[in-house]
Amino acid sequence: WYQPSEEWHAPRAENDLRVGGEFLTRMEAKDGSMGFDYSGIYDEVKLHETIAYTLGDGRKVDIAFIDQGEATKVVEIFDAESTNPVEFQQAGWQAILDSFKRYTEAS
Repeated sequence: WYQPSEEWHAPRAENDLRVGGEFLTRMEAKDGSMGFDYSGIYDEVKLHETIAYTLGDGRKVDIAFIDQGEATKVVEIFDAESTNPVEFQQAGWQAILDSFKRYTEAS
């Protein structure tokens, strides 16, 4: 499910979801044209509430899970990087969240 579109995939992932734990996800275009590692360390993990982490380049990400009865609202706040426009980054993060939503609803 960890992909912004059908053209991408995550062929490798490691995850230690606890404070101080590390994660690494290899993101690649399925056609092999490009790829990158996405990694960081968890700063805060509260079951059903929040996940916060610091990326390898020092940027911060905070994710809140808000109970709305029969649904959960996910709010993700991230420090943007300086290479790509913020709107492009927001669209990419939203696409991954949309993919996660489809995955969970199909399970």
